[in-house]
Amino acid sequence: MQYLGEIISLGVACSWTVAALASEVGSRHLGVFVMNVWRMALALLFSVVLMWVTTGHALPVHAGWQAWTWLLASGVVGYFFGDWCLFNSYLTIGSRMGQLFMTLAPAFSAFFAYVLLHQTLGLSSIVAIIVTLAGIAISVFDSGDDATHTKRSAALFAHHLSLPRKGVLFGLGAALGQGLGLVLSKVGLDYYTSGVPAAELPQVESYLPFGANLIRCVAGLVCFTAWLLMRGETGGMRRSLSDHRGLLAMLLAVLSGPFIGVGFSLMAVQYTAAGIASTLMALTPIIILLPSRWLFGQPINVRSVVGAVVSCIGVSLFFLL
Repeated sequence: MQYLGEIISLGVACSWTVAALASEVGSRHLGVFVMNVWRMALALLFSVVLMWVTTGHALPVHAGWQAWTWLLASGVVGYFFGDWCLFNSYLTIGSRMGQLFMTLAPAFSAFFAYVLLHQTLGLSSIVAIIVTLAGIAISVFDSGDDATHTKRSAALFAHHLSLPRKGVLFGLGAALGQGLGLVLSKVGLDYYTSGVPAAELPQVESYLPFGANLIRCVAGLVCFTAWLLMRGETGGMRRSLSDHRGLLAMLLAVLSGPFIGVGFSLMAVQYTAAGIASTLMALTPIIILLPSRWLFGQPINVRSVVGAVVSCIGVSLFFLL
C-alpha cells in the first residue's frame, strides 16, 4: 500500500496525543506516583507477554550485564526522572504545553550523544535546536503588550513567562530525561544486540527494542514503587481501585503510549524513511491543540499555534537536513 509508512506515522502521532491527554486526566485523578506505578506495572506486563509470544522467552535472555546496566540506567533517567517531570508538567501547565517542551528531546539527545558517544554535533543539528527553542519561546513568553497603559512604553521590549516557572522546569526536565534516556538506551541496545548469536539475529532483531524497553520498565516500576513507599502514599494505590475514571485513563495512556505508540513507531520506519516517519510522529504538539481545547478548555491563540508549528519544524530539521 502506497504511503503506508506515512499513514502509520500519523497514527503514532495521534496515539501519543491520546496518551498525553489520558495521562493528564489520570494524573489528576490518581496522582503522579500512583499513576506511574500502575502504568509501569501494566507496561511491564504487556512487554513480558509480547516477548513470550514472539520469542518464547518472557525475559530478554540474550541481554548481558552490560546491557542490563545501561538499560536500567536509561529506565531510571527516562521513565522515572523524565516521566515524573512530564506528568508533573501535565498537572502544572497541561498536556499541550508539556508535549511542546518534549520537542526539545531530540536536542538533548544530540547533545548527550556528542558528550557520551562523541557523535558529531553538526551545523544542521545546531540550526534545528535553535529553531525548536524559538518555537517554544514563542509559546511560553508573552510580550509586555498586556501591561497597564502607564507601563506599556517601559515594557516595550520586556518579556515574561506566560507559564508557571515550575511548569517550565518540569517541561525541560522531561525533555532532558527523554533525551538522555534515549542515548543510554542506544548504548544498552547495542550491547544487547551484540549478545545475540549471529544465526538467531535475523529472527529476533525486530523484537530487541521491546526486550530493551522491558528492562527499562523494570527500572521505572522499581523506582516509582520505592518512592511511593518512602513517601508513605501506599493508601493511594488502594483508593485508586475505586477511581474507575482514573484507572480507565491510565489504561488508555498505557495502551496508546508505551504499547501501541512504541510498537507502531517501529513499524513505521519499516515502510518509509526514518526522517519522514520521525517528522510526522513529531506532530503531536499540533494535533493536541484542538483536543486540549475541547477537553480542558485550554485557549488556542495565534502565538500557541505558531510556536507549535515552529517547534515541529525544528524537530523535523534533525531528521531531514
